[in-house]
Amino acid sequence: MARTVLITGGAGFIGAHLARQLLEEGHRVRALDALLPQVHGAGGRPGYLAPEVELVEGDVRAPDVVRKALVGIDAVVHLAARVGVGQSMYEIAEYTGVNGGGTAVLLEALLEHPVERLVVASSMSVYGEGLYLGPDGDPRPPLERSRAQLERGEWDPVGPAGEALVPVPTPEAKPASLSSVYALSKFDQERLCLLFGSAYHVPTVALRFFNVYGPYQALSNPYTGVLAIFAARLLNGRPPLIFEDGEQRRDFVSVHDVARACRLALASEGAAGLAVNVGSGQSISVNGISERLGTILGGGVQAEVTGKYRVGDIRHCFADITLAGDVLGYTPQVRLDEGMAELAGWLEGQVAVDRVDDATAELAARGLTA
Repeated sequence: MARTVLITGGAGFIGAHLARQLLEEGHRVRALDALLPQVHGAGGRPGYLAPEVELVEGDVRAPDVVRKALVGIDAVVHLAARVGVGQSMYEIAEYTGVNGGGTAVLLEALLEHPVERLVVASSMSVYGEGLYLGPDGDPRPPLERSRAQLERGEWDPVGPAGEALVPVPTPEAKPASLSSVYALSKFDQERLCLLFGSAYHVPTVALRFFNVYGPYQALSNPYTGVLAIFAARLLNGRPPLIFEDGEQRRDFVSVHDVARACRLALASEGAAGLAVNVGSGQSISVNGISERLGTILGGGVQAEVTGKYRVGDIRHCFADITLAGDVLGYTPQVRLDEGMAELAGWLEGQVAVDRVDDATAELAARGLTA
């Protein structure tokens, strides 16, 4: 059955891909987006946004704007958020205001305009460190990495008795451990929506996205995904800057798979009330992903492993996607090599303003990196 779906943050790169998939299924799509300059540059309707999408420019924190955007809507995918661990540590009011406050405004508006289903974008950042096992094979909570430990270049967390730990895929059952303002704000979004859904009988699903990559990423935003940041450096003939030793492991998932997970969540009855990981189910080191990106862009510029650290960063976190398969029927379809090749094709002819040095200097001036 065709629906009219509102995507908040719908002019962003995930929202644009989701919109295309929904349109292909015969749905109608409206996007609400503030078109922030940090993400969209000069502003205006992005060229990559499908022409069939009705775009409403406005702030998710504005009640009148949100209420108007909800008129005639059957389902909502809530993607609108400020994104970036480092920036969140000093733009505290902005991140909590947009992510938590904007979600609250949306939910209050939904009291007046009920919908059939709500899907909210959460984040792997809510886990802090991923799941680790001790020498006996049992789960162990890692000790938080102290600044003294980081200054010594001792990057891997240890267990309560100082024992070595082994990182393994992180399931949804792992308790949240909020190591940045961004992580806290995403957890707020997740919990607000799930609480609302339970109280008002709105089937609601929170999707914990891991490291999303693909075409339409904001290359000039120095606080966006690591692959986009690395690409911006390489396109300007400059080396990507890698923190710590580069052996921290992440789960990189194609935006096509993430958009498909959102579509599945709009239809799945079994996922209602749950937080569900959306990743590739595979892990790779930051060094490894940098090498692959450099190769597909022609090589020539090697990444610089800085040995520095950032407050709020975690060491290892990659997804256990068993639950997504069980309740959504989700299986990743884009292998990393295929997704990277697609990204390389899109990057040809793209112009990126490299603002990484400015962002790094901002963090350093505030004592958030060393």
